Amino acid sequence: MNKKKNKKENIFTSICISILILLISIFGIIPLIKDLNFGLDLAGGFEVLYKVDSLDGKKVTSDMVNSTYKIIEKRVNGLGVSEPEITIEGNNIRVQLAGVDNADEARKTISKVGVLTFRDSEDNILMTSDVISDANLTQNDKTGAYEVSLSVKDKDKFYEVTKEISESDSPYMAIWLDFEDGVDSYYKYDAEGKQTGTEKCGDLENSHCLSYASVKQGFASDVVIQGKFEKEEAKNLAELIKSGSMPTKLTEISSRTVTASFGENSLNKTFIASIIGVAAIMLLLIILYRVSGFIASIGMMTYLFITLLVFHLCGGKLTLQGIAALVIGVGMAVDSAVISFSRIKEELKNKKTLKDAYQSGNKQSFISILDANVTTLIAAIVLFIFGESSVKGFATMLIISIVTTFVIMVYLTRYLIGLLVKTDKFNKHTNLFIGYKENSKNIFDKIDFVKNRKKIYAAVCLIIVAGGIFIGLKGLNLGIDFKGGSTITVASKDDIKVSSIKKDVNELGYKISKLEQVNDSTIYVTLKDVLDNEDTEATESYFNKKYDATTSVGAVSNIVKKNLTMNAIKALIYACVAIVIYISIRFRFSNAISSITALIHDSLLVVIIFAFLRLEVSSIFIAAILSIIGYSINNTIVIFDRIRENKEKIYKNKINNINQLEDLVNISLRQTITRCIITTVTTLLPVVALIIFGSYEILNFNLALLFGLIVGTFSSLFIASQIWLEIEKRSIGKPKKKKWYEDDSKEIEELKVKGINC
Repeated sequence: MNKKKNKKENIFTSICISILILLISIFGIIPLIKDLNFGLDLAGGFEVLYKVDSLDGKKVTSDMVNSTYKIIEKRVNGLGVSEPEITIEGNNIRVQLAGVDNADEARKTISKVGVLTFRDSEDNILMTSDVISDANLTQNDKTGAYEVSLSVKDKDKFYEVTKEISESDSPYMAIWLDFEDGVDSYYKYDAEGKQTGTEKCGDLENSHCLSYASVKQGFASDVVIQGKFEKEEAKNLAELIKSGSMPTKLTEISSRTVTASFGENSLNKTFIASIIGVAAIMLLLIILYRVSGFIASIGMMTYLFITLLVFHLCGGKLTLQGIAALVIGVGMAVDSAVISFSRIKEELKNKKTLKDAYQSGNKQSFISILDANVTTLIAAIVLFIFGESSVKGFATMLIISIVTTFVIMVYLTRYLIGLLVKTDKFNKHTNLFIGYKENSKNIFDKIDFVKNRKKIYAAVCLIIVAGGIFIGLKGLNLGIDFKGGSTITVASKDDIKVSSIKKDVNELGYKISKLEQVNDSTIYVTLKDVLDNEDTEATESYFNKKYDATTSVGAVSNIVKKNLTMNAIKALIYACVAIVIYISIRFRFSNAISSITALIHDSLLVVIIFAFLRLEVSSIFIAAILSIIGYSINNTIVIFDRIRENKEKIYKNKINNINQLEDLVNISLRQTITRCIITTVTTLLPVVALIIFGSYEILNFNLALLFGLIVGTFSSLFIASQIWLEIEKRSIGKPKKKKWYEDDSKEIEELKVKGINC
């Protein structure tokens, strides 16, 4: 009775816990989405990328860039923008202002050259930054207080001014950054012009007044600004003063403006597509794996909740690309579940009990899941290091997704399923529990995967050569990220025609590179011209008035093109090198070479498909390629893991002829092909949903994923494993090479002594 009671309690507990987790995840996601910070493409706003140059033509140093960063940060805070994002990218500074209303005003405010002035209490200018050569954080030897040390360049001028101030009725001197006549003042005044108080100097967040110091005597040497400074306050003050005394000029090399209504439309479309895609995955999981599929769906919802929560706590800004990374993570979460479920079903086929099959299947699948996630994580980290702006945001979301996937799908999902297994209620109902039927046959058991490998090599080589020739003759349809230029997106309330917009652009005097009709009321124009600030303002005004439209304009210079191309090449090379190293350590070098060959095949074929279809190749295309590399390697790693396992289990790690090697590959592929197809289909579901229902801005990104997932599955089955076979067959019958630490070339020879052993 007690056992039956315990089993009833176990199944009740597991059901309650599962439902509770599902409800927490669903109702937790809703407020999270409302509280998330959205990027420009979803909230609207303004983004500009500046190149930092010195005014005197000298080499730009990191100190100069950091000082410029500080002064831009102070100016942006003065705009009142909620949570601005300012990042340093080499000698460039990117400013993203989500929700800003007046892009032109923001642009003018940010790009002004910093002007540092010394003024008296009546706001009269006394000196400029020319008298100062440097400013640094220091600490008082006696009191330990933090101070700002000023290195005086023009000591005569500094002595003359400070002596005069010290002898005046108001012996005080203020240091101002970007003082504006009629706006800034040391004194505050009421409506009648009477003084009501003083400006709060030293409040680096809310005032242009950096410091207000008493001057007791004339100084002809370096001086120190003293005050009740915290360390960070004194450091910021030194950097702001330094930025005024070390002026730089900002050259705008790219920009884009997204209207709030345009961003809201993109957000709605993308979320609807994501919900459809996730719902389709959940339905497919339940159809294939019944109760276990439902538990995996709960795990998937928990993954979404935890990932969004971590992303929110990290202060991340959700973009269209970030949502795409979240969807890819859903596919990876499903992948982890499918690997485990496939293993459990195999163990059930070997006549094991459900409990034993569950334990054994989970144990055997753990390493495959770990290796698959680590290789994808490598690609994501490389993308984060070398990516810029939205690409870096995509990588951040992907990294969080990978870590969350592993924790949730490996531990939480297994825990919930384990509770059901312990009830023994499903011992004779394995079909209901995990979709396993006794005496079920594998439809792939008779397929010979290696028989036609040389024909496949020839076909693939032919396609790559033909694609190379086509690209050589026609070139790629490069976006403005790679060739420079501008984009104009016109979204009207009424229907508009391509012919009308074409005529308008010609009248404005711009050269059209491409003109696309997104829908009846939206048209996307790519220009060869790089529009400056005045051109951008005039263009937006023209289309807004004529069509009662919301117009977004972006521009990219040749400088961005060079940096982006170089970073893209670096990212791809470093990702491949890192994956080679990891796979060589976990498996063998032959596995690494065959994996990279397959990944190069995937990348080339996607590029060729884009070339044939004349689809645009932009910066986010690189993110798509690296995502494909990370996801494709998943399938390959799972297959290699099975080959390694079968080699040990069936052949005791001794392959004596080519037939055994071919059988090993065939057996392993037959065992893993169902899992490869299921995980690819489940990942394709949200991607297809995003293509059909999602935003136009990430259409090409999703198309790249669509082609890449199909090509990647093909390469894992017919390229990577076959190349490994070709490499390994050369070592059949040869003695195993010893590692460097196993070198026995200097064995001690037997000592022969006459009369003993001879």
